[in-house]
Amino acid sequence: MNGNNGHRHAELANDIRRQAGSEATKRFLRTLPAFRLEKDMPRRLSDLLDRLDDAEAENAGGGRPQ
Repeated sequence: MNGNNGHRHAELANDIRRQAGSEATKRFLRTLPAFRLEKDMPRRLSDLLDRLDDAEAENAGGGRPQ
């Protein structure tokens, strides 16, 4: 493996980031059902997120999780 390989990986990563963030890509993704934003969160998910927030708050004081 030569040193140029790392440079090519970095260039590829930058190209992918640039293309993924382009307006054309964003516009295309918004047409796909899997990438549409839901206006309401299911109650079960909301409850789970609340429990996660509570657990994080309990452990924020430096305590160990049980």
